[in-house]
Amino acid sequence: MSVIDLFEFDKQFNKIIIGTDEAGRGPAAGGVYAAAVCFDKISDGLIKDLEILNDSKKLTSKKRDSIYDVILNNTLNKIVCVEVEEIEKINILNASLKAMNIACSSIMQNNALTLVDGNKLIRNYTYPQQFIIKGDSKSASIAAASILAKVSRDRYMLKLHEEFPMYNWAKNAGYLTREHIDAIDKYGLCKYHRPSFLRKHFEQAKQLSLI
Repeated sequence: MSVIDLFEFDKQFNKIIIGTDEAGRGPAAGGVYAAAVCFDKISDGLIKDLEILNDSKKLTSKKRDSIYDVILNNTLNKIVCVEVEEIEKINILNASLKAMNIACSSIMQNNALTLVDGNKLIRNYTYPQQFIIKGDSKSASIAAASILAKVSRDRYMLKLHEEFPMYNWAKNAGYLTREHIDAIDKYGLCKYHRPSFLRKHFEQAKQLSLI
């Protein structure tokens, strides 16, 4: 879909649209991020600047970075991280939805409709909402939120990498690549790992150590 198609998708609802998406549900390390975006002022110039807007997973890191500031500076937006400790307490799905709830509530507008990427509604959310399956490739607001969440989380993982370079999070972003698993076996877990994501691995290896 073109960027114009993405904006037309949002326009069909005849409401102010807040789009939300998350990044980091799958990795075994680091927090989960969510972003909310509302295009409160849309101009031809902005649409041109966002001509490559799409689902963040379909863009290269360089392209995501190139429009991150455009989105950040030309929308109402909020980026939220729920850290590992909370993920372990309430589980990753609830943590993702909590991050979305906080982000969307922070920029709520009168009579706005919140479009949620995926097939789940935000729990304990008191505003009108609708989930959109594969929304990050259909809705401009969700696609923009996916960019903010993804880039923010990648930059966060780069900072964590500086603290624990042995896991190479600069490259794997906390996902369980072979390299990451081998490093866990060698060095154990650190404070940024999600132990619940590694239970099966350690049951097989019969070892669990903390550093």
